[in-house]
Amino acid sequence: MRSTFFAVLAGILAAVGSPLTAAAQEAGTSAVDAPAATPAAPAPPPAAPYVAPNPRGPIPYVTYKRRVQGPTTTARPQSATTARTPAAPQIVTGATPTVAALPTTASGARLAPGQTLPPAELESFVDGVVREAMAREHIAGAAISVVQNGQIVLKKGYGFADLSPNRRVDPDKTLFRIGSISKTFTWIALMNEVEAGRIRIDGPVNLYLPERLQIRDQGFHTPIRVINLMDHSAGFEDRALGHLFERRFERVRPLAEYLRQERPRRVNAPGEIASYSNYGAAIAGQALNYVSGKPFEQLIEEEILRPLALSRTTFREPHPAKPGLPAPMSAALARDLSEGYRWTPEGYEARPFEFIEQVAPAGSASSTASDMARYMLLLLGQGKLDGVTVYGPKAALAFRTPLRRTPAGINGWRHGFIDYGLPGGYRGFGHEGATLSFISNMVVVPTLNMGVFISTNTDTGGELANGLAGQVVQQFYAAPAVFPRPGSKDLAAQAKTFSGYYVGSRRAHGGLEKFVGLFLNGVDVRVNNEGRLITSAGGKVRTWVPDGDLDQGVFIAADGHERLAFQMRNGRSVGFRDAMNAQTFERSGFWSRPVVLAVLAGLSAVAAAATLGGVLLRNRREHRETPVQGRASVIQNTQAVLWLSALALFLTWAARTSDIANVMYGWPGGSLVIASACSLVASGLTGLSLILLPAIWRGGRRVDSWTALRKVAFTVTTLIYSAFSLTLGLWGGLTPWGG
Repeated sequence: MRSTFFAVLAGILAAVGSPLTAAAQEAGTSAVDAPAATPAAPAPPPAAPYVAPNPRGPIPYVTYKRRVQGPTTTARPQSATTARTPAAPQIVTGATPTVAALPTTASGARLAPGQTLPPAELESFVDGVVREAMAREHIAGAAISVVQNGQIVLKKGYGFADLSPNRRVDPDKTLFRIGSISKTFTWIALMNEVEAGRIRIDGPVNLYLPERLQIRDQGFHTPIRVINLMDHSAGFEDRALGHLFERRFERVRPLAEYLRQERPRRVNAPGEIASYSNYGAAIAGQALNYVSGKPFEQLIEEEILRPLALSRTTFREPHPAKPGLPAPMSAALARDLSEGYRWTPEGYEARPFEFIEQVAPAGSASSTASDMARYMLLLLGQGKLDGVTVYGPKAALAFRTPLRRTPAGINGWRHGFIDYGLPGGYRGFGHEGATLSFISNMVVVPTLNMGVFISTNTDTGGELANGLAGQVVQQFYAAPAVFPRPGSKDLAAQAKTFSGYYVGSRRAHGGLEKFVGLFLNGVDVRVNNEGRLITSAGGKVRTWVPDGDLDQGVFIAADGHERLAFQMRNGRSVGFRDAMNAQTFERSGFWSRPVVLAVLAGLSAVAAAATLGGVLLRNRREHRETPVQGRASVIQNTQAVLWLSALALFLTWAARTSDIANVMYGWPGGSLVIASACSLVASGLTGLSLILLPAIWRGGRRVDSWTALRKVAFTVTTLIYSAFSLTLGLWGGLTPWGG
């Protein structure tokens, strides 16, 4: 199975996206071992970077491929005689000036909290970071805004919103999908209802839902409260494949219908753990609709967008009018939407528009860098901007108050907003967001009276989008740090305390999506001889060292500022949370390791091939058998065909997973369902083979029975199939009806 699928899927499921950092990118799985490349634009001497990029060598010639609309085309034709390399990413504004470096403060930081960012130096620094990242990660376009002290300090577009024909990113006009940043609008509207007394934040959410959409008990006696939606502790499993995004507009459903048809399981008691849930945010949006009597999109427009003059921000999407769905986005806005791209070895591939309207409160918004700058000024102004009050003092206090205490450096939840730990000990709040192609981030830092927004239109933009705010804080307001941090002899001596395999809670807990989720959300933890903790997930590796006493279980990145916090019980870790804190990673058994499943699959394939080969190669004497052995032989031959068919079909499905869109839109797909069905039947026959084993060994007279070698081969094959069947069952791979 291709690791590309699981690495990209991790980004997508982080919200409609937080793409964050979710599972593989979370848990400290970003590779940051190499120093940053030289920026393309003049920049002041940098302090230690917040996220050190990992250069990938020369950048190949970039082509543009739009598979969804026709054959491959080239954005900039290559000369037949002269090889060309791509130009540096283009920007909307003029050239960046060279500026002198700032003096440092007594603490070593370049600016004290009360000092304002110098616009020219900020632009120079951001240009260097963005240009280098766009070239390294093949990002088609980006939009950025930075605000401070009530002013827009930087507002800029980089690269292209469309490559056929070329259309540059304009920070005032170009709309980017902002994914789960959409949720922050939902939480503001919800807090307005709380302040108006129409919703109780500690009340059961079922009070604010029509009966057909009320959340069922499912064995839990404690009702889900409104506040559980705001810190993602409702206890829902997380399902997304096949319904969170839609490619065909005819499949888009009204929000209420979606919520009724796509109910997730409840897997934890409310308030027990925080585990990110798009469904929970969508439920909050439906509660707003029920209480206000207004469609969600209309409510957001009336309470937030129009008063704040966010004329180029909308939760509506471009499509024909359809009964039961909100009115579409205006044609004027639709013309300025950025395309979404996927980078492939052959160049950029345009993706079709991603419909998220069926779960709009969780992620359907589109906006510009300019509008998001005004939005950040509102958040820094505690709900007020230009004489307009969008939300009141109770909401303002809520958005600055974490609902749960977390260790230093571990994000919390500020009534729906993410509570960020930043370099230099600063705290911020905001949200990350991602769709299949767009990755965005918004962080406001009240202590610095500053906000940073960025959105990229290519699926490779996660490192840039998720790291930029921290890089700005590190560059100007945090003291330099020395990397890498040294290991710990005490940790090396207590390696078994933390070493193990951990599985994230943010996944499906049943069906074939559980099968994929176990691949996606696993993190291998070990300790090396130098006393550093190593996390591995999705093919990416990260190194950590203790941050304080080992008994506290807190670790800091050896080459950055992110942290992990382990939960200790009887002197041994039972789980951990990463900096994003979108889920809890729980220690799991050996059976949940992908390598175990892969080894058993390989052994089953070998055993099946040997079984069928034996049919052709066995001599006449070896064909002697008792009636029971004859039936057992037919059963095992049938099993061999089924297992080989299942593995071949699974590989066929996996071959298409290099593009996550194929999985999201086509889930679960015929090949995966048939593979699961074949495995289910083969597993049933394996159980029958186990029952027959004693009779196989009793046999009859030697001249009428299998040889001892054939009995051993049958037994070993049956045991291999049994182990594989049991593991597949635990993974959810034997549920073709439960995609």
